[in-house]
Amino acid sequence: MNFEKYPFEKLNELLADIVPNEKYELSALTIGEPKFETPLFIQDKLKETSSSLRKYPSTIGEPFLRESMINFVKTRFNVTLQMNQIVPTFGTREVLFNFPQFALFDKTNPVMAFTNPFYQIYEGAAIASRAEVIHIDLTKENNFKATLSDEDLKRCDLVILNFPNNPTSASMGVDELGEWVKKALEFDFILVNDECYSEIYFDENRKPASLLEASILVGNKDFKNVLVMNSISKRSSAPGLRSGFIAGDANILKEYLQYRTYIGCASPVPLQEAAAVAWNDQNHVNEFRKIYKKNFELAHEILGTPIPEATFYIWLEVDDEIEFTKNLYKEKNIKVLPGSFLGRNGLGKGYIRIALVENEEKTREVLKRLKDFIDG
Repeated sequence: MNFEKYPFEKLNELLADIVPNEKYELSALTIGEPKFETPLFIQDKLKETSSSLRKYPSTIGEPFLRESMINFVKTRFNVTLQMNQIVPTFGTREVLFNFPQFALFDKTNPVMAFTNPFYQIYEGAAIASRAEVIHIDLTKENNFKATLSDEDLKRCDLVILNFPNNPTSASMGVDELGEWVKKALEFDFILVNDECYSEIYFDENRKPASLLEASILVGNKDFKNVLVMNSISKRSSAPGLRSGFIAGDANILKEYLQYRTYIGCASPVPLQEAAAVAWNDQNHVNEFRKIYKKNFELAHEILGTPIPEATFYIWLEVDDEIEFTKNLYKEKNIKVLPGSFLGRNGLGKGYIRIALVENEEKTREVLKRLKDFIDG
């Protein structure tokens, strides 16, 4: 298999021979990893249940974990799932990689479409599945929203959307997602939305919609051909818990669950215990949202960038993203990610991705440093 280098490996190579300005402390705005302590009640639950390490975890996950995830979906999206409509996963990276291999295995000439620019695991999954790729290009001209011609959709076996979107921060409304559900039914392809940023939003009246909501809206109440993935990593500042799920079409999930019994990626029971209390609690998520909202308000004040509906990324347009990244590191000791490392066919060129995952004080300082560089 010929996998592309990961964006962060490319970044390390790009900056390898550059000596940064030692006047400043390094600020890495590259990786989408929250820099906040995992809430103590989650840590305490992990400690309290560590004795259950003696048990082999089941592939399907403990009932209490699935119930907590179902409760989250009901509380957040007003969608009622049955136990056979959700499968806990070891985070979402692994399921995003192995689900396409499962779904496309029996296809003679599989075709997979996904948003571009993208989280690189989508491309890796396509390579591992020997799938032809159709890129769903997200551009300034289409407001970074997903559109694809019927001609292309007719060829697709699997489509992966990602809204709220990494890296562009774009969102799609429930009606827009509903149109995608209609196409999945019309052309009989599996439609997945990677919803890992659904909980990092800033306006209670404009919460990101789920593809599950959209499916119900257009009358597809059994979620035929429709699946979503979500994760606790961003919402609870707990990426180390590796707690995610895939939910939707029960017929697909029944076969996928059997496939998963061979993978060996079941979550240890103490991690399931800690994840369950996190999925069941909304208060700590509200507090994290306040921090991220403040960071975007600072960015708006200092850089003039708009506040997005969701995610913790700024997709900043620049003249030359490669030279910008190199010179910013050299002069201000700030690392950002060139957008071209996240896209194909020229998508992402002329942009950098900035992750606002620090506290208010650090964010203010580094944004001022960034502003000084831009004004240079």
